[in-house]
Amino acid sequence: MDDLLASAIAAARLARGIHLYYQEKGFAVDTKTGPTDLVTQADREAEAAVKAFLLERYPDHAFLGEEGGQDHEAEYRWIVDPLDGTVNFAHRFPFFAVSIGLEVRGRLELGVVLDSTRDELFWAVRGRGAFLNGRPLRVSATDRLIGSLLATGFPYDVNRDRENLVYFERALEHGLTVRRPGAAALDLCYVAAGRLDGFWEVKLKPWDVAAAVVIVEEAGGRVSGLAGEPYALGNRYIVASNGRIHAEMIAALFEGASG
Repeated sequence: MDDLLASAIAAARLARGIHLYYQEKGFAVDTKTGPTDLVTQADREAEAAVKAFLLERYPDHAFLGEEGGQDHEAEYRWIVDPLDGTVNFAHRFPFFAVSIGLEVRGRLELGVVLDSTRDELFWAVRGRGAFLNGRPLRVSATDRLIGSLLATGFPYDVNRDRENLVYFERALEHGLTVRRPGAAALDLCYVAAGRLDGFWEVKLKPWDVAAAVVIVEEAGGRVSGLAGEPYALGNRYIVASNGRIHAEMIAALFEGASG
């Protein structure tokens, strides 16, 4: 795994360089599924650079990226969001990252998330712990839901998909403090770092979470579906926490929901 990790980190730094270049130079913005679902030159060029870098070194690996989809199937699959937090990036709100996960024979084994503006490098390898810029990560010690700090996110068109508004309203009714920073990979890494106690979201894609799931779990946290079942890529619900508040969080927010 050492060589794979080094390659993932190098690829992430390539993507960060592209992010920073376009933040300085300026960039064109297009839309995908709707007027708030944005994509920029930086998204496309960062994915192309990461894909070329990784597949040159590992030509037998598969690649799944947000902008280009999946090229083929293989035992090793890189799962990449070249710019997580595109809307933030487009508005120069400094909370966006590149996320690179590696799945081996169906199991997530490695994750690298690089915060482009802060140059914070989160990474983990299954069984070897999680780290931030070389320092070990641990989730928070918060053991009660009340008083915890949570985060969530919403789909691009809330008027068409209002499901998470129900869970958000329940959080507010319980007197919980909730943030919505806008980049799921970083939200999850903040759970791993103890900056957040929990996170949930609906309808995220594999590239949004693949890398950070490993990082949270290796930092001692828990990641599940809506009913507490082990999280699997493709699950339309994700709940992450320090583990201590996990059951209470699910009971408070998702009781009666169909996962």
